[in-house]
Amino acid sequence: MEELVLKLQNSHPDITFKAGETFYWQATGKAITYRLTGQQSDPWSLLHEVGHAKLSHRDYTSDVDLLKKELAAWDEALTIADELELQIDRDHIEDCLDSYRDWVHRRSTCPNCALQGIQTPSSNYTCLNCSHTWTVTRARLCRPYRLSK
Repeated sequence: MEELVLKLQNSHPDITFKAGETFYWQATGKAITYRLTGQQSDPWSLLHEVGHAKLSHRDYTSDVDLLKKELAAWDEALTIADELELQIDRDHIEDCLDSYRDWVHRRSTCPNCALQGIQTPSSNYTCLNCSHTWTVTRARLCRPYRLSK
């Protein structure tokens, strides 16, 4: 992992790399935090965060926008991996994307009739079936609470 970080620092001098508890791209400081757990997926996750950085991802405007940015970052990670002659397990990518798909599904499920709604403003959903509206948290990494209006 240290060798990969050095290669990435050399090829992306505008990005700061720092070891930490989790993998994270911080757009405001142009910094990537990465962990040193020794798991097989650690280099893949690091490349994914570099993908966010190269694509200048900042914030997301909707749940679907976040999912699109995650997919784009994985696509960019695959390109970077090819340049470095590395392989990223495609099943790992799909597992990661599935976690976001599941998150969007839970958030968009109507608490009134259990059918899918559509996101209106960034934290609101409306059910197309029963017209019920609910609010979800902006937090990306927590349980998808749905507060009925």
